[in-house]
Amino acid sequence: MPHRSTNDAGSSGELTVPMAWLYAEYIADELLRTGDLMPPTSFEYRAGRDALALTIFLSDADGELSGIRVISQLETWLSLTAYDQPWQDWVSERMDRLEEQAFEAGGVGPDLDLARVAWTWLQETELLAPDLDAALLEGAAQGEDDGPKVWTPAWQLGLPLGHLAIHLF
Repeated sequence: MPHRSTNDAGSSGELTVPMAWLYAEYIADELLRTGDLMPPTSFEYRAGRDALALTIFLSDADGELSGIRVISQLETWLSLTAYDQPWQDWVSERMDRLEEQAFEAGGVGPDLDLARVAWTWLQETELLAPDLDAALLEGAAQGEDDGPKVWTPAWQLGLPLGHLAIHLF
């Protein structure tokens, strides 16, 4: 969905705007804001937005993200973000496939570049979160700030947050 413009953007005079990625990010942001699960300024919110945006962007096999199709895609996004699904493997495989296709077509575009940045951040960033396994073993209900904490990859926090936001929509 690249947009062509005559703004100064190099020798060809064309500027490519990452519309597909920006639209996927917008949908993810709207789902999370509607769910009102986290403050939009938190790292957890960013993890949820990036995980959802990747899911939306990578599941758009036809390259036709549209507002009409958003409602029909909710079930697909729910199944991809479900707890028992290998989401991170699916993202890695899909990213590799899209990068290979882009390379064969002459180069990676800005949509894929932004998706790669989001995926790298989700993999390499760790957030301090409650250790749910330890809490279950102790059997006592504790507050969010109580109990043991563990460093967790951002995607492992963002994915369930995104999944819940889809349910609440």
